[in-house]
Amino acid sequence: MPLLILIADDDPGIRLAVKDYLELSGYSVITAQNGQEALSLLETYRPHLLVSDIKMPQKDGYTLVRHLRQLPEFRLLPVVFLTERGTKEERIQGYEVGCDVYLPKPFEMDELKAVIRNLVEKTQIIQSEWRFSQGESQPKPTLEPSQKEAIAVPSLLNSLHLTSRESQVLNLLARGLSNGEIGQNLHLSSRTVEKYVSSLLRKTETNNRAELVRFALDHHLID
Repeated sequence: MPLLILIADDDPGIRLAVKDYLELSGYSVITAQNGQEALSLLETYRPHLLVSDIKMPQKDGYTLVRHLRQLPEFRLLPVVFLTERGTKEERIQGYEVGCDVYLPKPFEMDELKAVIRNLVEKTQIIQSEWRFSQGESQPKPTLEPSQKEAIAVPSLLNSLHLTSRESQVLNLLARGLSNGEIGQNLHLSSRTVEKYVSSLLRKTETNNRAELVRFALDHHLID
């Protein structure tokens, strides 16, 4: 399922341009023309990331994000501000209310795409690690030998047929290392590491690194 992005901007030209570009990049996109509409869409659709203008009617970007950060379900939501307000004081205010990245207009679409990918992947890794740690902290039920035999299934690790090198790459990837850093650890080129990552994505039927790490954590594929 494509990741869902919410674009909040009172300029219809910017809304349409950003929406079209991100949809061509593989995202699903919904739009709002003011802060109040954006808040309603956030509560209804729970998008993975918010791209917001600051100067909007009914509820401006500062007010919108300040409100979101008071709600537990949106405290980790990545937020990108796109705005003509580019002074140092305005950027500081944006970070103080809780935005993650501040891109002044005019901006480059490819830079916005890179920012979105980076924020979404980091957030998904953090959330996956948190869920994993919460699950590990729960007491595990004690099973009788007969019960263990009844639920015994082949190891997922074996069924995926991961090579030892793929397992090494997966473990380092879960630690947040880049291709270059993984290559340095394993004495491989970045291109070779990328081939291993592509193989892991194919075998686990995941779409990106964040989903791959989440899959590995959920199925105990990493040390």
